[in-house]
Amino acid sequence: MTGHGAQEHPHGADRLCAAGDRVYSRAVRLGRVPRRDAEPVPCLLELALLHPDPDDMDWLVPTSPQEVMTRLLRGVHEEVRASQRRVGAAVEAFERYAGLGRHVRTPAAAEGTAIRVLDGLARIQGAMDEATQACTTEVLTVQPGGIRREHELSEGLHRALALRGRGVRMRDLYTHVARHGQGLLTYLELMGDAVEARTLDEVVDRLILFDRTVAFIPANADCTMALELRHPALIAYLVTVFERLWRLAVPLTAPLPDTGFEGVSHRERSIAALLAEGHQDAVVAERLGISVRTCRAHIARLSETLGATSRTQLGVRIAQAGLDGSPSVSVPGRESPNVR
Repeated sequence: MTGHGAQEHPHGADRLCAAGDRVYSRAVRLGRVPRRDAEPVPCLLELALLHPDPDDMDWLVPTSPQEVMTRLLRGVHEEVRASQRRVGAAVEAFERYAGLGRHVRTPAAAEGTAIRVLDGLARIQGAMDEATQACTTEVLTVQPGGIRREHELSEGLHRALALRGRGVRMRDLYTHVARHGQGLLTYLELMGDAVEARTLDEVVDRLILFDRTVAFIPANADCTMALELRHPALIAYLVTVFERLWRLAVPLTAPLPDTGFEGVSHRERSIAALLAEGHQDAVVAERLGISVRTCRAHIARLSETLGATSRTQLGVRIAQAGLDGSPSVSVPGRESPNVR
């Protein structure tokens, strides 16, 4: 009976269930209650709020409210004291660990955390603002994707203007597709000679380097998480990657070089090279910063130019024309694309 009641009326010693409150209140008012009335609420006996009448064991008499209050308060006080002891132990441990930390020497080159995960756009923006304020010399960025939208450029405009105001030089790498966006041209005109931009067929994922001491790279696909990097070896590696891409890139003020193939545009040659590597349309589009629809339109024009009627034949024609980077091969019965 006791176990059954405990399951139906689970609660601590500092409160009663509604059924128990009714029975106990009646016992206080009448002086006693029949034992059968307390059977549905065995918690009254378990908490010693009712106890058997010495003169008649079939009846239960209430424990005085004063004694009940003393018991309840005693339990509460014990819980408070236990919590205070736990808090004191935690504070003592913290002070001990903090004291140990004062004896640890941190190398000068390892100020701050070498790799820090920034979760959420607010934390990313806050860390970027801090790095902007501390920057004094140079910012290097890689901006993947296609045409830069107005809101994407305006998000970091306040940082760029602050850097320009302090004489910080900026170098930005974009894909060739970004050349066709008016937003980027407006941004560069606003920044003047503080920013130098170049473009490539494709670039690495987004990268921002401040003073060659701290870098930011994405940590997931939707860029809602980022890594803040301060390790000297990682920073040196990223700077090397940037500089090598920079040397290969074409200044935004200069026209793109001729492909050397009659009727094949610069973008179509880039698509041909990626198709020759075996990439699907979606991957080609993502790497070049264009939509899948635009990519397929270029593939259709490329097929027409090379006289290919299927994807398999297009692959052969790309290799024959040398658009995959290999020397071109003449096909009997068909004139090769003109090489300028």
